Amino acid sequence: MDVISIILSLVLLMTFAYRGFSVIVVAPIFALCAAVLSGLPIMPSYTELFMGKAVVYIKSFFPVFLLGAIFGKVMEDTGLAKSIAKWLILGLGAERAILSIVLAASILTYGGVSLFVVVFAVYPFAAALFKEGNLPKHFIPASIALGAFAPTMDAIPGTPQIQNLIPTNFFGTNAYAAPIAGILGSLIIYGVGLWYLNHRLQKAVAKGEGYGNHTLNEPVISEDEYLPPWYLAVVPLAAVLIVNFGITEYVKWDPSLLETFKASGKTPLVAAGIKNVASIWSLIIALVIGIVLAMIIGRRALNTVPKFTKTLNAGAIGSLLAIMNTASEVGYGNVIASLDGFKHISSALLSIQFGGNPLMSEAVSVTTLAGITGSASGGLSIALDLMSQQWLAWANQIGMSPEILHRVASMASGGMDTLPHNGAVITLLAVCGLTHKESYKDIFAITCIKTLTVFVIILFYTMTGIY
Repeated sequence: MDVISIILSLVLLMTFAYRGFSVIVVAPIFALCAAVLSGLPIMPSYTELFMGKAVVYIKSFFPVFLLGAIFGKVMEDTGLAKSIAKWLILGLGAERAILSIVLAASILTYGGVSLFVVVFAVYPFAAALFKEGNLPKHFIPASIALGAFAPTMDAIPGTPQIQNLIPTNFFGTNAYAAPIAGILGSLIIYGVGLWYLNHRLQKAVAKGEGYGNHTLNEPVISEDEYLPPWYLAVVPLAAVLIVNFGITEYVKWDPSLLETFKASGKTPLVAAGIKNVASIWSLIIALVIGIVLAMIIGRRALNTVPKFTKTLNAGAIGSLLAIMNTASEVGYGNVIASLDGFKHISSALLSIQFGGNPLMSEAVSVTTLAGITGSASGGLSIALDLMSQQWLAWANQIGMSPEILHRVASMASGGMDTLPHNGAVITLLAVCGLTHKESYKDIFAITCIKTLTVFVIILFYTMTGIY
């Protein structure tokens, strides 16, 4: 009965998420349903199990969500993100339409701009380019997805996206973990993804398919709109990357920094050690510097107190929704983990192995939970919260570096997360004025390419030991 209650709870969570219900509401409801069916009292299950882990997650990652959202909003409102997108997309021209979109989205996300801001910045110029070249519009969402939801989200070492930061808290690694595996995976995803989309585009054009008669959300680009020069617009992005790398690689934090807080006994939720928070500290400092530089360069757009306040407030409010969504999913996972039936599920997941290492078990668990929740960060957080210690212990037994655990987990989170009920997919299609029927097929192809690439990386590591 315990296992059945967990499976029923997961099915209901996926169904309601697919129908657009917020996980902030439905995650605790279905977690408590599973708890009650398994014989646990409802109120302690909510306040102690569900909320306990949700609060720990917020404590660990809220600064990154907050500063990342503000950075993205400043880049958006100052026109810096648009400037980069315009320069790349319109500069490369219609003959390289898909490549230009992928490059623009990749540069912005690797520089720390949120996926949602990238969609709004890239789409107007992508649509203009496709319309000018009479290319089928329905390829735009998949092109943006390959640039924004793929390697720069979780594979390329050093990306400041949250999916690359979450494993650092569990494995004591940093954002540059397993660089060879990450770069190899990125090359495979970009190479196969670009080949697939260009092949599909060429076939469609050969059949006489054009831009189409679209009226929903068709962008109008104003030639009079002021955008800062692209070479200034990239400065904040470069600053985030350079500062984050510099602090990560060259600053050695004093391990005794946390001892005062541990010794007082009055500071809750103190990290176990410096290595668990060093990557987060590095990114916090880098994002603050990036925000300041973006405000200076884009000061023309934020030249009044109301405009400045509106941008900061919008970023802060946006971060609350993002962190609460993921924290609710983590709380849900903690309730499920406390049930007796989960022992059978975790045992089955841990029995999945290839080459005598935990990577296959980790990849399957992470991408499955990401698919169920419709969230890369949510599925990743649940999986690592539930099973990271077992995977780490297994890795230590066979002499495996936690770096490859980090990279496989991060990449697997960005696999099946982009199923139809994923929030980023829904937003992407809405912004582009297209439907799932028109465009999801190619987005799903990118999803499959990403998912399969994780297993290629596992095979590569198992055969060579290189990471």
